[in-house]
Amino acid sequence: MKFGIANIVLFCFLLCVSSLKAQNTDEEQGVFKRYFNQILNDTNDLSAPKFMTYPTLAYSPETRWEIGLSSLYIYSAKRDLENRLSEVKAFTFYTLEKQYGIWLDHMLYTDKNEWFFLGRARYQSFPLLYFGIGPDSQSEYISRIDGEYTLFRERFLRAVLPSLYFGLELDFQRLSNVKYKDVTIDHQPPSIGGNGSTNVGLGLGILYDNIHNALNPREGIYSEWAFLSYDGIFGSDFKMTTYIIDNRFYRPVKKNTVIAGQFYGQFTRGNAPFNMLSLMGGESLMRGYYLGRYRDNHLLAAQLEYRILPFKFSKRWGASVFMATGQVFSQNNKFQFKNLLPTGGAGLRFLVFPEKDIYTRVDVAFTQEGRGIYFFIGEAF
Repeated sequence: MKFGIANIVLFCFLLCVSSLKAQNTDEEQGVFKRYFNQILNDTNDLSAPKFMTYPTLAYSPETRWEIGLSSLYIYSAKRDLENRLSEVKAFTFYTLEKQYGIWLDHMLYTDKNEWFFLGRARYQSFPLLYFGIGPDSQSEYISRIDGEYTLFRERFLRAVLPSLYFGLELDFQRLSNVKYKDVTIDHQPPSIGGNGSTNVGLGLGILYDNIHNALNPREGIYSEWAFLSYDGIFGSDFKMTTYIIDNRFYRPVKKNTVIAGQFYGQFTRGNAPFNMLSLMGGESLMRGYYLGRYRDNHLLAAQLEYRILPFKFSKRWGASVFMATGQVFSQNNKFQFKNLLPTGGAGLRFLVFPEKDIYTRVDVAFTQEGRGIYFFIGEAF
């Protein structure tokens, strides 16, 4: 498990800075204090774009110390608050094991919300812990897979009705320079894609989204239905089809409280390489499990979360409690309720951009196998 020490330190520092009164003039303040005051005293033009960048520090046995830099840029098209909030997230890191990566995520709306571009890009040289395939995979990883991973995923969606989008989806993934390390006696290399592969998928997606602020949804529905076809004619090494269902709801219960729910399914048919199977875990869905702790052709998962944003006694502090369950399986008739895995936990929230209603979160999730700690800007889903 990776533990982001500096992320937690930064979170606490933001809270401390926010309690300071502006007793000095800008000329008397240091550079860092002016920077954090600018973020935390967010009382300027409501339509103005916002930018935040901060360092990160983390440690895990497979990477040793990791240093990085995270950034967030948010805006409304043409500074019109009737347009939905767009966001760009960037993260870059380097470890003492000479591993590195660059991540870029975006969710962009054009003027009048006519076009919606949703995507992510990754380039990294970073270890992948491999536990095997299926719901009965080993409880400890059986090998560490080092390699270079490239991902580009983009959705090009056009509004056909209010809040209803339809368009093309593109997915490019490459795993190369694969090396197996820390191999156990139980290790068997993946039978498909074990030496790396390049795969390109094209497909269609339909999305209903009436949420104004994706970083902190308080009311609305998000429903995505998509399929992607990977074939040699597109440049893929393997032929397969992936179907994705992602349904979410957000309902205010009373003032400053929200109940959020998500049902997610991913179904893969054909010859999928091991790195493109349905993966369970991560910072958003099934928190507490390492992303890829379980992998197989299909995944079904659901989660509920109760958010208090903020507490009655505070303008910036909030919290949440959440629980989830899910499983991976190889065929449709192999889904069994007894194989559902539980996870749950709680988290703290801190209002970073009051005028944009955006919080940072620190979540602690517990599973049957341990716990996970997560620090991010914006809600998990």
